[in-house]
Amino acid sequence: MTKNKITGWNLDNSYAELPTLFFLNILPTSVNEPKLVIFNDQLAESIGLDREELQNGDGAAIFSGNKIPKGAAPLAQAYAGHQFGYFNRLGDGRAILFGEQITPKGRRVDVQLKGPGRTPYSRGGDGRASLGPMLREYIISEAMHALGIPTTRSLAVVTTGESVIREKEFPGAILTRIASSHLRVGTFQYGANWGTVDELRSLADYTIRRHYPELEMQENPYLSLLQKVIEQQASLIAKWQLVGFIHGVMNTDNMTISGQTIDYGPCAFMDVYNPDTVFSSIDREGRYRYSNQPSIGGWNLARFAESLLPLLGDDEQKALELAQTEISAYGSIYYANWLNGMRRKLGLFNEETADEDLVSNLLKIMEKYRADYTNVFVALTFAEQKDIAMFKSPEFVQWHKLWQERIKRQKESDEERTLLMKSSNPAVIPRNHRVEEALEAAVERGDYNVMERLLNALSKPYAHTKEQIEYAQPSKETLPYRTYCGT
Repeated sequence: MTKNKITGWNLDNSYAELPTLFFLNILPTSVNEPKLVIFNDQLAESIGLDREELQNGDGAAIFSGNKIPKGAAPLAQAYAGHQFGYFNRLGDGRAILFGEQITPKGRRVDVQLKGPGRTPYSRGGDGRASLGPMLREYIISEAMHALGIPTTRSLAVVTTGESVIREKEFPGAILTRIASSHLRVGTFQYGANWGTVDELRSLADYTIRRHYPELEMQENPYLSLLQKVIEQQASLIAKWQLVGFIHGVMNTDNMTISGQTIDYGPCAFMDVYNPDTVFSSIDREGRYRYSNQPSIGGWNLARFAESLLPLLGDDEQKALELAQTEISAYGSIYYANWLNGMRRKLGLFNEETADEDLVSNLLKIMEKYRADYTNVFVALTFAEQKDIAMFKSPEFVQWHKLWQERIKRQKESDEERTLLMKSSNPAVIPRNHRVEEALEAAVERGDYNVMERLLNALSKPYAHTKEQIEYAQPSKETLPYRTYCGT
């Protein structure tokens, strides 16, 4: 581990101690004219970096890959993945891991460049990224962090001074991503399919040491690892559902072992409540639609369990039974997380059997009247029902009566209930039209002020301030919103 006292880099490279099956050393490809266009001051400071030095000094060179910080050992990680259900051998085709920053509080976080050039895993791609998608990941990942949802975060975006060619020419860019790690379900699939049992075990042992050291003394630490990842993912996906977030590409290579949200490609937030909402242009069958995210999470976890089978026990049949038992528990763990989250959104402190029907019926009314998901809960929080057509319906009037009766059966005061609802129902989400507005200003006109104002509005989503009102309005556009797996 080497610490740079000037910029604050304190890098280690524990992933590089794994068998070489799991990575290849590779340097970023230099770019012509790197320019730092967005920098996350708060995140930089929290992980121990000197923000002023990086903004005014070597930041553009480092975040473009032109300069390697002291202590870094750049590498591309290998992994596999079920992409829309089809298994493929993959790897970091346009990402390079600098190393792991040891923060002032002793945390270990990955520092990864996204878009720094070709790697041996690029599979014919150019290894580059365009500006729009990198800014999108910056906006959405920081919004998710502010919402209290586990996520990778964005430290910086640099433009490269070069163009990338997709369906047309776009300005090139590189994102610096911070993550608890980039270990994925697909990493374990890679080890199980192309490695030895010993290599797979080394990956599992490393994962436990890095993320769940409390499991090392368990009788069967690999079974405990499976249990922990199931719990983490069940909690994460419930949080997605509670704010109307649609990931868009829940392939197994986009599912982390740490329980963080990763890879913001065709993601978006739902406005009108519709369980079948799909934004991604390539998800023609709706595999990753909003209502299917929980079950896809379970499917992905089953693939993780399959990868762990050689470690779960010497008896193959018994190992399979252990894995099946844990996977079968996922649905109830997810549902408990989601229902308790819904209770909080409705200001309910305790549990009653009828709560399931109360929540279900509200969602059915919202779907029937095409109500805005986020704004309905905000209106309920503040008892403001004048601007939402659904509130005038006989179905809602009856529902509201039952909800009020339910509230009266708990001991907490109205003030306590309102505080719970305020902290559970965001005033703002990254509205799709606002995100597009910010991206267009930055990419087409080089104007980052629109994006900065949006980020500021999203930074405290539970504040419920007057300044946030304009960002809480849904789009007036009637055409379906589409997102793309842009690079």
